[in-house]
Amino acid sequence: MQALLLSEYKHLEIADLPTPTLGAEDVLVRVAACGICGSDVHGYDGSSGRRIPPIVMGHEASGTIAALGAHVNDYKVGDRVTFDSTVYCGKCDFCAKGEVNLCNNRQVIGVSCPEFHREGAFAEYVAVPERILYRLPDNLSFPEAAMLEAVSVALHAVHVTEIDGGETALVIGAGMIGLLLVQAARALGCSRVFVADIDATRLDLAKNLGADETFLASGEDLLKKILQHTSGEGVDIVFEAVGHNETVTSAIDCTRKGGKVTLVGNIAKEVTLPLQKVVTRQIRLQGSCASAGEYPEAMELIASGKIKVAPLITAIAPLSDGADWFERLYNREPNLMKIVLSPDEEPAA
Repeated sequence: MQALLLSEYKHLEIADLPTPTLGAEDVLVRVAACGICGSDVHGYDGSSGRRIPPIVMGHEASGTIAALGAHVNDYKVGDRVTFDSTVYCGKCDFCAKGEVNLCNNRQVIGVSCPEFHREGAFAEYVAVPERILYRLPDNLSFPEAAMLEAVSVALHAVHVTEIDGGETALVIGAGMIGLLLVQAARALGCSRVFVADIDATRLDLAKNLGADETFLASGEDLLKKILQHTSGEGVDIVFEAVGHNETVTSAIDCTRKGGKVTLVGNIAKEVTLPLQKVVTRQIRLQGSCASAGEYPEAMELIASGKIKVAPLITAIAPLSDGADWFERLYNREPNLMKIVLSPDEEPAA
């Protein structure tokens, strides 16, 4: 099969690789669409430490079932499907509680690291366990379905925040997950949603997707604007979708006493915590990792129009153009959001 192989850091090439072999509980998916995630771009140069060459990356995918393992009974060849990026064991204590994102034996599609190596979906075919599959409704296109992983991540972040309804929220970072957080927070009950970023184009998109106010600001300037819009108190919730030292500090500063900060971005491995502000203002810090069963909810919200993904897809391109698109994303070319790759030379829109 043809695959987009990261043969060494900052070098992607189309390679002819063996079609994956199936375990008894696996299915072989003929990939129709696979999105380039920001984590893939960080893996491209080795900065994440989670994609060690040689590796086929890609975990935001959809397609049709091409073959079934001997013990697969609930699906048939030709079914339209997507799958979770997390391969959970289904047997540990966390899986038993439904917290599959915290599985003790967790692997991630398209990731290689000292703990495991799992080939991904920038390829004609990918093998995945039946337990992580989801059927696609007929009205959801393959490129839209490739967005479900990111939508589920945003929904999970809102769920673990435990909102009551009516809260004011600030999203710091108007990248892909940030723009989905805007919509997820609104869909699940937040009354006002603000967005901050240092990219005016992304803020325009945030406004079009439902943000009440957008702020081209950071640090002290952002804090002043938030206080002006919240009667000097700060917001109830901040969703931090960047993961830098400065943005985590801003998230804490912009939160009211007794409020919540949910940390979704994780570019930096470590940040400095303003501990006294967190303690004396009784702010709850909540981490959010991947998703845990939000795919059906994501499909429903996309179908209802409450979450829009089509405006976030910049281009649908053949897999053979993948190296060029990675380089453009890596170089931070303006106005690029989600690039969806397809093994088909003429991908379906």
